[in-house]
Amino acid sequence: MRRVVIVGGGSAGWIMAAYLNGAINARGRDKKIDITLVESPDVPRISVGEATVPSIHHVLEVIGIDEKEFMRETDASFKQSIKYVNWLENNGSGYHHPFNRATLGPIDNSGANWMVSRRDIPFMETVSAQTLIAEACRGPKTGDGRPFVAPIKYAYHFDAQLFADYLTKIATAAGVTHVRANVVKVNTGEDGLIKTLDLDTDNQLEGDLFVDCTGFKALLIEKTMGVPFEDFSQWLFCNQAVVAQFGYEDHFPGVVRPYTTATAMSAGWIWDTPTQTRRAIGYVHATDFISADDAARELLAYQGVDENKADTRIVKFKVGKRQKAWAGNCIAAGLASGFIEPLESTGIYLAELAAVLLAEHFPYRDEDLEPLAFRFNRVVSNRYYEVLDFINMHYCLTRRTDTEFWRAVQRPEHITDRLKAKLEHWRMKPPSMSDFQDQAFSGFTYGQTVTDDPEIDPRPPVDTGSLWDHSSYEAILFGMDFRGPEFENLGTNRPRSQMLEIVANVLRAAPSRLAPHHAWLHHNLGMKAWPTGPRPAGWVDHPHL
Repeated sequence: MRRVVIVGGGSAGWIMAAYLNGAINARGRDKKIDITLVESPDVPRISVGEATVPSIHHVLEVIGIDEKEFMRETDASFKQSIKYVNWLENNGSGYHHPFNRATLGPIDNSGANWMVSRRDIPFMETVSAQTLIAEACRGPKTGDGRPFVAPIKYAYHFDAQLFADYLTKIATAAGVTHVRANVVKVNTGEDGLIKTLDLDTDNQLEGDLFVDCTGFKALLIEKTMGVPFEDFSQWLFCNQAVVAQFGYEDHFPGVVRPYTTATAMSAGWIWDTPTQTRRAIGYVHATDFISADDAARELLAYQGVDENKADTRIVKFKVGKRQKAWAGNCIAAGLASGFIEPLESTGIYLAELAAVLLAEHFPYRDEDLEPLAFRFNRVVSNRYYEVLDFINMHYCLTRRTDTEFWRAVQRPEHITDRLKAKLEHWRMKPPSMSDFQDQAFSGFTYGQTVTDDPEIDPRPPVDTGSLWDHSSYEAILFGMDFRGPEFENLGTNRPRSQMLEIVANVLRAAPSRLAPHHAWLHHNLGMKAWPTGPRPAGWVDHPHL
């Protein structure tokens, strides 16, 4: 029986353990592999509030988790969208990137039609009811449990520490071995593969496959296997966050927003993620452009509290990825594999991706390690570049010039070559699915990657649109008024923007069918009826609600 040893707990480690056990061992009922997770008792689990994307549903289903139990155990709330405030201009404007949208039919010209209209309705409001449903603080589920007129995609906000604790309970009950110890030495053989781990309990763990979930420490993938880190800071400047939490006992704003709010600040942006008991906020910023003290002051001004009335702490990070996530018999997951700043909630997603791909490419024989690693590394690498380009696009399309940070992110040298090619292509036509088959656009060639490593594909990366397809790109492009100034030349004799009829029908039905988010959480999960407190100073409402 193949032995898998996962080093490190937290969300990444326990997602890996629970998912492998669910996917390969049928949740412990048909054990094909032995899974052990070794977790340091000296490294505290730190939660800054997590937001997810809809792929989380697949992971929970494979593990065998009941949704309501999961939400109770992790203090979870629903997430239907990301709202961007002050990204285009520093004037209170904003737009949504929701999980749901409608299309015109087999040929979707909604983007092209909107661009030549007056643009008097935001684009996503013409194709998605979810923007206004979320703005009205309605959850994605009906109060009586019956299906809504149209399915609504959603994800979650939750407490990451509680999530790891919950997965620990689920996985160990289903047969995963949990060892509390520190790894003091990693032992490799003459073939370069990891053989054993020496623990500070004077025990030794043997394994056939080792998964590195030790975070930025990267104990196995970097310190043992020597895989270098590929830095993305040329394109993404932010490398630190000042974080704070505001419990509802003193700071319940009267609603639980069913979306993540991302508000642009002077040198980065603030996330705002609500759960059933608190709001977690964090100012993701670039230390080259603002000090930690000034960032903390901006964060607390957003909340509307004095500096001496709230605790903040610093979380440092680096943006980039491992040159390869799988080396020999070692697979990196979570922060050990890489990190793209949290703007589109990809932290948990990339940990999920490693678990899903390892289950699909599990090496039952040592002779299969190299070919399976080759394919695993290609898919993971492509996905990291896909995330990099998508996040890079949020910044480079800004028109803000009020601070040096926003002036710098627009400069050509801080835009990836792949993204430049995509944007040039989309100046001729709106995004479509065929754009993600490859990125061989006219007039542009990618430099060939040169490597002799048999576990790394030497071809240029490809954005496959696996996480964000053309509709997500349209949400950001049109939210950021891509090509807007050019279309102003069409004059004022343009048709009014048209909301799709199916969108209008859903919006008419929503008030009577979809419960307020906090009310649903109260009635279905037992969320406390908190007394209404102060409204955060930095919140910006929809202009028509």
